[in-house]
Amino acid sequence: MKFSEVTYKRPILEEVKAELTRLLEAFKAAKTPEEAFAVYKRCDEYGNSVSAMGAVAYIRNSMDTTDEFYNKEKAYFDEVGPEIQEYGQKLNLALVESPHRAAMEKEFGKLMFLNTEMELKTFSPEIIADLQEENRLCTEYDKLLASAQIEFRGKTYTLAQMGPFHEDTDRATRKEARAAATAWFMEQREALDRIFDELVRLRDTMAKKLGYASFTELGYYRMTRNCYDETMVDVFRQQIQKHIVPVSERLKAEKAKRIGVERVTVYDDALDFLSGNAKPQGTPDDIFAHGKKMYTELSPETAEFFDYMLECDLFDVLTRKGKSPGGYCYSIGALKMPFIFANFNGTSGDIDVLTHEAGHAFAGYNAFDIYPSALQDYSSETAEVHSMSMEFFTWPWMEGFFGAQTGKYRYAHLAGALTFLPYGTMVDEFQHHIYANPGWTPARRNECWLELEAKYRPYLDLDFDFYREGRRWQAQAHIYERPFYYIDYCLAQTMALAFWAEAQKDFKAAWAKYLQFLKLAGTKTFTDLVAGANLPSPFAEGCLNTVASAAAKWLDENPVEDQ
Repeated sequence: MKFSEVTYKRPILEEVKAELTRLLEAFKAAKTPEEAFAVYKRCDEYGNSVSAMGAVAYIRNSMDTTDEFYNKEKAYFDEVGPEIQEYGQKLNLALVESPHRAAMEKEFGKLMFLNTEMELKTFSPEIIADLQEENRLCTEYDKLLASAQIEFRGKTYTLAQMGPFHEDTDRATRKEARAAATAWFMEQREALDRIFDELVRLRDTMAKKLGYASFTELGYYRMTRNCYDETMVDVFRQQIQKHIVPVSERLKAEKAKRIGVERVTVYDDALDFLSGNAKPQGTPDDIFAHGKKMYTELSPETAEFFDYMLECDLFDVLTRKGKSPGGYCYSIGALKMPFIFANFNGTSGDIDVLTHEAGHAFAGYNAFDIYPSALQDYSSETAEVHSMSMEFFTWPWMEGFFGAQTGKYRYAHLAGALTFLPYGTMVDEFQHHIYANPGWTPARRNECWLELEAKYRPYLDLDFDFYREGRRWQAQAHIYERPFYYIDYCLAQTMALAFWAEAQKDFKAAWAKYLQFLKLAGTKTFTDLVAGANLPSPFAEGCLNTVASAAAKWLDENPVEDQ
């Protein structure tokens, strides 16, 4: 069945509450472990069916934010989601307090219970109204960015459609394009300040209601940080500053020389070569045709997966007016559908959809048959290892996308993996400061961002009021919608670089290790998965220096002649 053929039916709140209550009582009444298993399976299946409708509404709303029907359905789930969560939490509490817990732990493992206990720490009926308001504010932010209409040289573009102009080889065009895009953000600055100010205060209020000193502790529980804490993340950030920032400074200085500027400015940063960045060849149909060839040759598992994605039409990648910006993969367990959403714009980012997002989708596809579904849900840093590593494992097939420009693509991709790390870490530190100081004014938050720019990206010359005022963070949706997520990209990038280094020595062995890592899904914690794959822990002293040195050595040995 194709995604477009999925029948959407709104779950009626009172009916959901009644069924979850019935299942809760049946679970509590179970006399034997076998009875408890049977009821838990029914709970699992029913919960997944409700979640699937929420996923369909979300995806179809992001495909067209002007569609009034799915606007209303998205708003409906924003409203009823926290109320349904209350009943889900009652089931979770019954699970961890069950007299059959020992038998269930033996059957399903202890991690499911650890994660359930963490989830219980994130909710109370007292914060239902707050969660509803948080959903509403995040939707408002998303719709605001989707509504952007950028006037540039006599035409109107979305934010995604402006991407190619930011990579233009003509510096005047790059500067004018960046000026146009940032002007739109400046026009929206009061709304952007208001939305975030309300989100910070709301999240701090929820944390206090649940008994936490700040939202940071609650945020870590919401991210299911079950194997590392704030102190370990701080150590990781220190390693980034010590080992990666100097490498990034060198790479950016080399780029400045390569593209003929004294220092890299915000409107130069997206250009890697004076002759132009590597761009995919052919039409979107051509790209997907080679994507099919790539995954067919990579492995039997990826061949089966990509055929399924194409057969079920699980892609929406062409940009258009009214479509949400950005990209994601949403795996719908009850339908066994990993859906990829993106905005093609003619840059190398289009290929990332077939590598990064397909890495997510491939992991979801492999996890659908794991039972119970709680073990399908890996934490976000594990999910990003799946996607970022897939970007590197598909390197051998890049010539089919880029032809003679393949060398430029690989060089920029690897260099970009390194230089991303300081930015991603900066986003994380920014959020720690924000939620430790919920009373900050919008102006003080911007000052903090500027301080971190100097700490993590000292090589970058800022221009335009948007950057000089410290507002760059307002274009980063995760800061509004997914607090504390961004460090997961950095942890995962470190692991992806470790997989890349192993693939340079023995591709077949590295791929086999990656498949095993991926197929374990949520049955182990992130640190246990890393240890089981015999990869260096990103929290260990020296890990970042090791992976950065290997990547920097490859870049030095594989220079690209810019012509």
